[in-house]
Amino acid sequence: MSEDAIFYGLEGPLDAVPGKGQMRAANLRGFSDFARGRGRDARAILERTGIDMRALGDPDSHVGAQALVDTFEYCSTLFEDPLFGLHFAQGQDAEVFGCITALARAAADLRTAIDALVSYLPIIHSPEAAPELVEGERSAELRWGVVHDLGVNDQANLQAVVLQMKLLRQLGGADFSPRYVQLAIDPRPCDVAEIERVVGCRLHVRAPVNAIGFQRAHLDLPLASSNRLLYRLLGGYLDRVRSANRITFTQRVRDYIRGDLPKGHCTIERAAERFAVSVRTLQGRLAEEQTSFSAMVEDVRRTLAQSYLRRPDASLDEIAEWLGYGEQTSFGRAFKRWTGTTPQKYRQDLKV
Repeated sequence: MSEDAIFYGLEGPLDAVPGKGQMRAANLRGFSDFARGRGRDARAILERTGIDMRALGDPDSHVGAQALVDTFEYCSTLFEDPLFGLHFAQGQDAEVFGCITALARAAADLRTAIDALVSYLPIIHSPEAAPELVEGERSAELRWGVVHDLGVNDQANLQAVVLQMKLLRQLGGADFSPRYVQLAIDPRPCDVAEIERVVGCRLHVRAPVNAIGFQRAHLDLPLASSNRLLYRLLGGYLDRVRSANRITFTQRVRDYIRGDLPKGHCTIERAAERFAVSVRTLQGRLAEEQTSFSAMVEDVRRTLAQSYLRRPDASLDEIAEWLGYGEQTSFGRAFKRWTGTTPQKYRQDLKV
């Protein structure tokens, strides 16, 4: 099997990286239990900002970044907890960042791990994320912000500092010791000590940027979890994800269709759900590129059918199944409509 087949055969984020204004639902991991433990209904809270409850069961689905920020700010008021984001994140872990966490763990040193976070977080997790590694003569900072103004997002920043601190401590181990945290928030004086207790270092508030500061020498710390082969393979995969994110929306939908046809339920509704848009929006975006979902399904089926018929080991029943047809007769009628001949005759002509 070729390398491309390995990476593009995955059903992961290649087909559904978050779009503009979106983020992975992983940031909500554990929210249902958190709300229940405080006597609240998670569904009612999420529906208030238009977040589908099903997102809690699928960390790789997408939610609106603004909706999540607004939900967190609302929770701070609802739970009467000015540090909701901090306390919520304490029950989470660095796995919220998904495959980026796995790549960072496999890196050779802390600098390479942070570079991975900075490079791929805007692609895999949210294009609204704006992380940055800044190196000074003796110190370094992992900074973060957002691309577009999301209004008051203190709680999201509190969640972010806890999750990123957990990741850095996990990577650097006992040798990693942050010097300070600075946040673009204005907490009550009585809350500063609580934040410092959780992050384990000094806190500077009302800062121009959010950052975790540490000694520059820490960047050269070797990682005990380093795995050169895994880093190369997973890094190659994420590079392909990044490249795929640059192709047209139509091509991304086409790739989705190719992967979903054999499952027998390749519908426009499922495609819209996969790309985290409404059916109407999906139709509109395809129309802008002079096509439609049904036309693309037909085109992909025709192309694949002609390719499969060149394989002498593939029976017509198998080909029909691979193309998402319930029976061979349906495939036969469609193929004759496309080409003017039957699958059997097409295959025979290939031998001449």
